Amino acid sequence: MSERPNILVIMSDQMKATASHLYGNTFCETPSMAGLASDGVLFEHAFTPHPLCVPARISFWTSQFPHSHGGRRNETLMPPGAEHAFRIWHEAGYHTGLIGKNHCFDLPEDLHCFDTWCEIAHGGIPDGSRTRGMEWFRSVESIHAAHATRREMPVSSPRFSFAATTYPLEVYSTGLVAGQTVRFLEAHREDPFALWVSFPDPHEPWEAPQQYADMFPRECIELPPYRNGEFAEGSAPERNRVLYEILGLGDDQPEDIYGVMSAYYGMVRFLDDGIGQILDALDRLRLRENTLVVFCSDHGDFMGEHHMVCKGGLFYDCLTRVPLIVSWPGRLPAGVIDTSMVNLIDIVPTLLELQGLTTPPSMHGCPLPTVTEAAPRDATFSEYGAGGPAFLMSDLEKHPLPYGRRALMNSLRWREAEGRRKMVRTKHWKYVHDPMGDMDELYDLVEDPWELTNVVGDPSNSGILAELQLRLADWSIDTEDARPVPLP
Repeated sequence: MSERPNILVIMSDQMKATASHLYGNTFCETPSMAGLASDGVLFEHAFTPHPLCVPARISFWTSQFPHSHGGRRNETLMPPGAEHAFRIWHEAGYHTGLIGKNHCFDLPEDLHCFDTWCEIAHGGIPDGSRTRGMEWFRSVESIHAAHATRREMPVSSPRFSFAATTYPLEVYSTGLVAGQTVRFLEAHREDPFALWVSFPDPHEPWEAPQQYADMFPRECIELPPYRNGEFAEGSAPERNRVLYEILGLGDDQPEDIYGVMSAYYGMVRFLDDGIGQILDALDRLRLRENTLVVFCSDHGDFMGEHHMVCKGGLFYDCLTRVPLIVSWPGRLPAGVIDTSMVNLIDIVPTLLELQGLTTPPSMHGCPLPTVTEAAPRDATFSEYGAGGPAFLMSDLEKHPLPYGRRALMNSLRWREAEGRRKMVRTKHWKYVHDPMGDMDELYDLVEDPWELTNVVGDPSNSGILAELQLRLADWSIDTEDARPVPLP
């Protein structure tokens, strides 16, 4: 057994915390995640530093907020010379690896930090991507064939598509990543390793194996509440209203809304079974007691909340709150729920401390409470935008109707870059400010847990508003970096 623990980070893509019964879902049981939580610590209030794939992933591995590392769009990957976890682990002699979705590293200096590389994306194996360290356990041809539906999804609505298919489970991305991870563990059971297992699901395209979609019939699914007038002018910032015009489900048939949700939750349950395969392999190979396991998501998805699906640069909990479980049987508390406010940028400093490795001073994150001696904290932060001009309703109106996914994608780079909005979240309150925006947001999460009513204009909230504005300003000053960020 190595003196330092192995690292196994399991990350899902676009899974909101409440997609699992562990965070209050009433119909989607995730027994493998529950088993991991029973052997570790579940963090009830974990948040992403940025609710978009690339910025969240760069922030995760560098333990920096996007306004400091500069990767504030999906087109700006890991910056040159960044001090990230895989550079540290590679230099410390670990066998390092990625199995699954990357969407983070592309420079030769960073790719050199990975001894094993098996990349799969939403449409299959990315063009030009080559394996390193091990070959896929299924043929490239079979993987390509199994992703045909995802590359050409049936049109269900202008806003979304979904499908249930019957390919062999091992060649869907979830089955492939889980099976490949088991084989990695078998091959490297004697090596100290640091492995990123990065499932592309349940990010769209929303395609689930038929047997998993069938687990969520219409009568089983509970739709989130929705308030008429939530996005009326004067009630919400213009960017929120613009996104609702693009993604709002008001014109969709109930059977299609239930259909896309059955695909999403089918993907979550399939993912949970994949996690179970990996945990079973750790036990079988007697690796569990010497492996630090983390499960999390990079960010969330509306999936019915606020009467939308997908995502889009807002800060509702369905987009920013993520599942987080940390487990190391015999060394960390088991079956504990931590209720403090934590962030994905706290994970790498936690792992380095538990391994006895030095945390670089460039990292903003703090070790997690409960699994270390760190004190609990009462607030966490997130952000979006790179200082670009606002995408207004008048800009949306230049796009053809119906808006939906076509307008979403055609405006994506503009909306990714617009503004400089930032969020502070406590257990009771959420405040969002953008110096380039038209309206701030304030939600009383005790009285309004679904965030349906913006109460920023209520005079009775002036005290808490001033307090949260100060918290946001202090955080910005403490973590700011003046390096310019490329705009599209």
